[in-house]
Amino acid sequence: MLPCLNKQLFGVECLGCGIQRAFWLLLRGEFVAAFKMYPAIYTLLILAIFGLLHLKYKFKKGRKIILTLVTVNLLIIIISYFIKMNYLF
Repeated sequence: MLPCLNKQLFGVECLGCGIQRAFWLLLRGEFVAAFKMYPAIYTLLILAIFGLLHLKYKFKKGRKIILTLVTVNLLIIIISYFIKMNYLF
């Protein structure tokens, strides 16, 4: 797996740390472990699948749905990052 450049240079995890491992766990069928590793893994997959379907089928409200999914993903990623870094709770 690719090492996190941010973690190597600065010693601090980035917002994307864990996504590769979570995806690998997901492929191995370890669904709970994947969620614990990177909580946004499932919503990112939904966003990717919907984005690809929207490219092909041009849904009527596709752009609005994608914007909502991106916003939800960003919130999950940021909140889980702060929890992981012990800035919250």
